[in-house]
Amino acid sequence: MKIGELAKRSGLTAHTIRYYEWIGLLPYADRDSSRQRDYDASILTWLEFLARLKATGMPIREMLRYAALREQGAITEAERSELLERHRINVRGQIAELRNSLLVLDAKITGYAGSKQRKKNRDSESNHPRKQA
Repeated sequence: MKIGELAKRSGLTAHTIRYYEWIGLLPYADRDSSRQRDYDASILTWLEFLARLKATGMPIREMLRYAALREQGAITEAERSELLERHRINVRGQIAELRNSLLVLDAKITGYAGSKQRKKNRDSESNHPRKQA
C-alpha cells in the first residue's frame, strides 16, 4: 500500500508516517520499482498500537525503546512486557486523577444546578403575590 493509502487508513498524515519511519518507530518500507514506499497492510496494526501508546501519554522515547526491542524479536518479550507494565501503572494513575477531576466537576455542576433551582423558586415566589390576612 502506498503512503497516501496508509495515511488515509491510519488517520495519520503522510508527513507523520515518514517522520515515524525516520526516527525508527516504523520499519523502513519496501520500495516499488519507481522507488515509492510500499507498505504491507500489517503495518496498520502497529500504527494503531502506537496511537494507543501516544493517546495514553507514553513519551516518544519510550515508544522508540519499545520499537527497538520489538525489532530484536522474541528474546526481548520480557523487557517489552515490563515496559508496558510500567506504562500501565502510569495510565492507571492518570485514570484515577481524571476520576477525581470528574468528581470535582460533577460537584460544581450540581452546585450550579442547585443555584438555578433556588433562583427559579425565588422567581416563582415573587410572581405570586402573597395573600394578606
